[in-house]
Amino acid sequence: MCASPFDFLRSAPPPPRVALLSDALFFVRFVPVSVEPKALDGADAAEQVARQVELALEVSSPFPLAQLYYGHFWVPGSDRAVVFASYKRRFTAEQTAAWRGAERVFPAFVALLGAAVEPATTVVLNSPEGLTAVHWDAGPVPANVWFQPIPPEANDEEREHARTDLLKMVESRKIVDLASPPVAEALRGDGGIVFHCGDLLSRLPGESVGAIDVRDKEELAAIRRTRARDVLLWRVGIACVALFGLLALGEAALFTGGIWQQARRVKYNAQAPIVAKIVLHQEIADRINDLSSKRLLPMEMIRAVAPNKEQYKIYFTKAATTDRYTLTVDAATPNAGEVAAFKNDLSAKPECANVAIKNQLVRDNVTTFTLVVTFKPGALKPSTPPS
Repeated sequence: MCASPFDFLRSAPPPPRVALLSDALFFVRFVPVSVEPKALDGADAAEQVARQVELALEVSSPFPLAQLYYGHFWVPGSDRAVVFASYKRRFTAEQTAAWRGAERVFPAFVALLGAAVEPATTVVLNSPEGLTAVHWDAGPVPANVWFQPIPPEANDEEREHARTDLLKMVESRKIVDLASPPVAEALRGDGGIVFHCGDLLSRLPGESVGAIDVRDKEELAAIRRTRARDVLLWRVGIACVALFGLLALGEAALFTGGIWQQARRVKYNAQAPIVAKIVLHQEIADRINDLSSKRLLPMEMIRAVAPNKEQYKIYFTKAATTDRYTLTVDAATPNAGEVAAFKNDLSAKPECANVAIKNQLVRDNVTTFTLVVTFKPGALKPSTPPS
């Protein structure tokens, strides 16, 4: 059965390339450390511990730091650090050349330092060169590390005797024998490493793995810069791929939208004659309704505004409608004072929305004026039903 091309997206990251060096090549020291309280949880704490470790190595080692491969393990809050170092000339050019492809390089016993064990526990690691015992008291940082060399030609009885002599150095409540070397696995999230060795699990967090690498610190700084550059380039590449993917999706959406729009246009053109016929019928129906129920009512308008002959001596000389609800009347009266009273009476009628007097003139004791009345829609009713 063929694997899916997307299986790599679901799989875990590959295990880190770790070079585990022989414990026989390193000497181990335990250095007491103190950290300022304000730096207990920050990067400054790791820097302070690193400076104290280097100072302790300069004092205790017969070789200067430039001639040592060294590293240390420290857990925030602990009062000691495990320091391990080796003289550079103990390693051949072939050995150091094999480190170039490794992400981390440190002694084999360091892989066990992140184990969560009970107090007074000793873990024994078997290797072709000998036995390494790592003992914890009550803290997360081991209290002792011993290495017992064993000749390659030693038999099982001799190795057991060496193990017994090694364990006599400390009192242990629990002893864990590891028959196989630790196997590295990537720790998701912080760049740390997990080591499996039988039932024992050791977690080295990201803030610790940089300090345990024994290679030259300048070389490690160059590796970190290269790795940071590679990560940046990788993220830029991923961003470009994602952008191209979005552009491709947009192009596909536009193409699909064009097809959909074309289908809508074809459907619209097919329905256009039917819609036009329906609109025409509706317009005819509206026109018939207007002619039957909303027709112009000029006579009703004139009767609505005609003055009471017993009250006003006002005569209409000309009348015209300017729209469906507006009537314009030219009128005359021998009494100019009746114009304002007449206007007020018309304004009080419920069917009149607005009443205006325009072009009022007096000549030869006759006052002429133009009356403009706007009626409320629906206020006037036909005097006879339409035929």
